[in-house]
Amino acid sequence: MFIPFFLKLKEAKIPVTLREFLALLEGVEAGLADFDTEAFYFLARTALVKDERHIDRFDRVFSEIFGGLESTSGADGVETVPIPEEWLRRLTEKHLSEEDRRLVEALGGFDKLMETLHQRLSEQKGRHQGGSKWIGTAGTSPFGAYGYNPEGVRIGQHESRHRRAVKVWDKREFRNLDDGVELGTRNIKVALRRLRRFIREGAADEFDLPGTIRSTAEHGYLDVKTRPERRNAVKLLMFFDIGGSMDDHIRIVEELFSAARSEFRHMDYFYFHNCPYERVWKDNRRRHSEVMATEDVIRTYGSDYRLIFVGDASMSPYEITHPGGSVEHWNTEAGAVWIDRLTGHFRKSLWLNPLQEDRWGYTTSVGLVRRLMGDRMFPLTLGGLETAARELSR
Repeated sequence: MFIPFFLKLKEAKIPVTLREFLALLEGVEAGLADFDTEAFYFLARTALVKDERHIDRFDRVFSEIFGGLESTSGADGVETVPIPEEWLRRLTEKHLSEEDRRLVEALGGFDKLMETLHQRLSEQKGRHQGGSKWIGTAGTSPFGAYGYNPEGVRIGQHESRHRRAVKVWDKREFRNLDDGVELGTRNIKVALRRLRRFIREGAADEFDLPGTIRSTAEHGYLDVKTRPERRNAVKLLMFFDIGGSMDDHIRIVEELFSAARSEFRHMDYFYFHNCPYERVWKDNRRRHSEVMATEDVIRTYGSDYRLIFVGDASMSPYEITHPGGSVEHWNTEAGAVWIDRLTGHFRKSLWLNPLQEDRWGYTTSVGLVRRLMGDRMFPLTLGGLETAARELSR
């Protein structure tokens, strides 16, 4: 039954060998993961994955092959499992019609929202559900989970439902982009090749072996020839928005990321969430512990680097305009300040937006970011990449 799993891993270009597969089977036969899907997952990952860069691809294959299995226990390997509390809690989620949603009013601004939250935290003594005032669940209060409010603070809810939260109280985990992803369609391949149209920099400094052989044979002495570099010498710095609404665009952004990594010799990247602030990071699994100050990015990378932001720019406007407006932490300076600093330092910069261009006008934050970028926002499409390449090559 594990052979399809092994073949799928090979298909996903995870370098697993027959020896490692046999080691996994030995572990199963030894009873290291009897009737326990989670234990089997860690056993399989330990036996088959040698490089952490392949963990994300391994997770996808494992989910595809074993996603329908649940852990069981007991003497005979089968046990009646009670309905999970999470399922019961979801029954109480607030589901409102569009007409009902229009009747729910926001508190009236970021400062008022934060002031009221502080007041609720000092006054509330117990759990609440279904109300419109206290921190609770399944209500219309601005504070809590599984309810609805046009502007609120999400507390105790795993994922976004309406994408209306001004702040998110809980810690969230984002996965890294996969730089080995294969490009899915011909159109996106063609579009990403337009990045090669950046200005080619540098002298003829690549050794030309065929030209050297030909010239040496013609002249009778060693005649070394060079030629312009085949690879683009442009220095590229990319900032990728990750998590939240960007989950809808993960595939196309991975395609861009993969192509840029293979095409550009001088390419580096960082992650941010929604809007760049005082710190960015390289590894989403360690984004709270291993960060780099944005000021250090500005000092480290010269102004000759081309800067590209990649994100849907879809967020609460407070994240751009207000100190403390970040959805995840208390930022001492507004996002607009950091966008201005970055675009002021790097002479060439633009923003690639995977959101359909005809939807940009429906989101206030997209318009704000577009103005901050001096209207240098382009859709992540064939035409958008062509226009962006021309913009950066001027």
